[in-house]
Amino acid sequence: MKKFFVAGLSGAFFLGLCASSGADDMAEKARAVFKKNQSSVVTVQLVVKSKMGFAGAGGDSRESKQEVSGTVIDPSGLTAVSLSSTDPTSLLQGFMSGFGGDGEDNFKFKMDSELSDVKLLSQDGTELPAEIVLRDKDLDLAFLRPKSKPATPLAAVDLANSAKVDVLDEVITINRLGKVAGRAYAASIERISAVVQKPRLFYVPGTDKTATGLGCPAFTADGKVVGLFVMRAVKSGGGGATLFNMQSAITAILLPAEDVKKVAAQVPAAKEEQK
Repeated sequence: MKKFFVAGLSGAFFLGLCASSGADDMAEKARAVFKKNQSSVVTVQLVVKSKMGFAGAGGDSRESKQEVSGTVIDPSGLTAVSLSSTDPTSLLQGFMSGFGGDGEDNFKFKMDSELSDVKLLSQDGTELPAEIVLRDKDLDLAFLRPKSKPATPLAAVDLANSAKVDVLDEVITINRLGKVAGRAYAASIERISAVVQKPRLFYVPGTDKTATGLGCPAFTADGKVVGLFVMRAVKSGGGGATLFNMQSAITAILLPAEDVKKVAAQVPAAKEEQK
């Protein structure tokens, strides 16, 4: 009996060493991916004017300043962000359109917003005034471009160097934290919990709390781009929107790099003065 007990302990110790070795190996690869690509993630500073309320009942107007993460996808400074992080109206309007129940049009939820100022904040602190040049509500994407050509090309993610992943695969994500954390770069390891094939391919990340945010890129351990994190929402349905069904109607997803690349190809060419 003692012999089997000792053998069992030895086996458990060996498995523990293997798991520890695998985790260390992944961490080392993740750090290499992080160091190579962190400069391509920028802070996007926004000034948003918004108005919300119910039709026929007036509304509340306010102006807010916020910072979100974006991924530079071209050395010219073209940057991809989650549309809902810059303009939540399209996301909430679709979901809340049924608020109040069927047939109560006078109480439909209304929300409008306008970006009055947009800046890209690079790694060295340089502020680049920018503007939104394309929106895609279906994919929750927005593309920003500096109003003037940057003095030097910006570090950018190559969307053509992409890869697909599968359930339980690990991906490395890069984010830029807020002002309270000194806008430091942060890396996380996410595990894919689901792969959705229809109506289009996208990945669902695990529910563990990490530093990953909307607009962040994800990479494989060998440095290939998997995609960008955005929001996906479905309409609340005929029963009307409530706080109770919001969780099942909105979720963060990882949009494949190939889809981001296809939409980016539709961005209008820069004006001559930007070249």
